[in-house]
Amino acid sequence: MIQYTLVRSRRKTAAIHITKDAAVEVRTPLKMPQADIDRFISSKEKWIVQHLAEIERRNDQKSAFALHYGDTVALRGGEYPIRAQDGNRAGFDGLCFYMPPGLTPDGVKRAVIRIYKAVAKHVITDKVNEYATRMAVVPAAVRITSAKTRWGSCSGKNNISFSWRLVMADDSVIDYVVVHELAHITQHNHSPRFWAIVAGVLPDYKVRKKKLKLLHEQLMAQDWD
Repeated sequence: MIQYTLVRSRRKTAAIHITKDAAVEVRTPLKMPQADIDRFISSKEKWIVQHLAEIERRNDQKSAFALHYGDTVALRGGEYPIRAQDGNRAGFDGLCFYMPPGLTPDGVKRAVIRIYKAVAKHVITDKVNEYATRMAVVPAAVRITSAKTRWGSCSGKNNISFSWRLVMADDSVIDYVVVHELAHITQHNHSPRFWAIVAGVLPDYKVRKKKLKLLHEQLMAQDWD
């Protein structure tokens, strides 16, 4: 028997939502009979079981995620090794992520994240300046954040933000997210006009968008918190 939380509301149809923590929510109209709810759940049982198994697999992968010296990590479309280097500094020299020796796996990950943030600030800011000039827009501010669920955002005051995780993508994908957020300065929506602006700068934006989705799926199984 599938364990679930029942959520009744003023909706017209029943639906099932599975959270990242593998909790099942069954959302139904206010007056839907329990017998109908039971039949609905029974009809979706195979789908529920498959999705719960996939979430459990991803959560197990995430729990096991660790970084060690010698591992490789992604940066702007390339894969670079993590190497120990005498001293107390960490950085990226174009060939590797270097950092002091003797760090724990968690310490290695923290050092890699600090490097990512530094690279993101430099690379993304430069790209924003380049594309803002081409698109004739001026963001009020540019910020690098630790956002987990959004690659970028544009506020009502035209402050644009980007997750440092974006630098794991290749440059064509970084460019897409930058152009996407800059386009929001002109169109604060996802209307046809908005997409026309994006397409005017990046005619192949749909290909880039698909590549971004693949990266998102990859990171779902990794713990970068």
